[in-house]
Amino acid sequence: MAREIVCAHSPDSDDAFMFYAMSTGLVRSDLVTVKHLLQDIESLNRKALDGVHELTAISYHAYPYVADKYVLMASGSSIGDDYGPMLISLKPFSPDEVKGKKIAIPGTMTTAYLTLKLYQPDFEAVITPFNQIPDAVRSGAVDIGLIIHEAQLTYSKGGFHLIEDLGKWWKREKGLPLPLGANALLRSLPDDVKSECCRLMRESIAYALAHRKEALNYALQYARDMDPATADQFVGMYVNHHTVDCGEDVPKAAQLLLDLGYEAGIVKKKIQVEFVR
Repeated sequence: MAREIVCAHSPDSDDAFMFYAMSTGLVRSDLVTVKHLLQDIESLNRKALDGVHELTAISYHAYPYVADKYVLMASGSSIGDDYGPMLISLKPFSPDEVKGKKIAIPGTMTTAYLTLKLYQPDFEAVITPFNQIPDAVRSGAVDIGLIIHEAQLTYSKGGFHLIEDLGKWWKREKGLPLPLGANALLRSLPDDVKSECCRLMRESIAYALAHRKEALNYALQYARDMDPATADQFVGMYVNHHTVDCGEDVPKAAQLLLDLGYEAGIVKKKIQVEFVR
C-alpha cells in the first residue's frame, strides 16, 4: 500500500508550476501518494521547527534550525540568479540611507531577511505579511519594504522606487546565485521513500518545463492578479535549471550564505548543507 506524504508549499505561481504534474497525477508513484497543503513560507518555516510535514518548502535561512530533522532535496529550489528580494520605497533612497530605517520584512526566518541583514545590519524590522508590504510602505507605516514573490515584477506600477535588488547585490559581491527557498524531506523517512519523493519532484518540474503552457495555465490560479505574461516571467525567474537540480553552485552559495550569516551573528547554528537525490 502506498504511503501518504504531506507535501507543504506556498500558494504561489512558481510552486504551483513546479508541482503541477505531481498534484494532477501526471507524475505518480506506486510507493507514495502526495497530499498537498498550501501555506505561506514563514508559517512553513515555523512548522518545520517541529518536523510537522514529511515534505516541506522552507527558506534556506531556516535550514540551520531544522537540519536535525530535515535534509534538502536536490530538486525544487527557488534561486535568484542576479535577481531576488528587493528594497522599495516611495521616495528615492541611496543604499547608504537604508541604515536605521524602519523596514517591513516578510518574516525573520526568510532568506530575504538574512540577505538584508548581511547587506545592512542596522535597521528596524517590522514583520509584515509579504502581500501587505507595499501597502505598509504606501501608508507610511514603514520607510522601506523588503518585497518577495510577484511584487518584484509589479512594484513600479505602484509608483515605488527600487533602492536595491539584493539578488543583484549578492551576485556582484560573491559571483553566485542567491538560494532563496528549498524543498526538504524528513530525515526519518525510509531511504526508498526519500528517493521516490526526489524522483517525483524532479520529474514534475521537468514535465512543467517541457509542457510550459499547460503548467502555466494551472499556475495562473495562484498568480494573485498577475496577467499571464507577468506570471510567465515570474515562473521563468524561479523555475529553471537550478530548480531541476541544484548542481554545484547552489550548495556552494547556500553554504556561503549561511556561514556568513553565522559569522555575523544572524544565524545561530553553524551547519553543513546536505542534499539528497
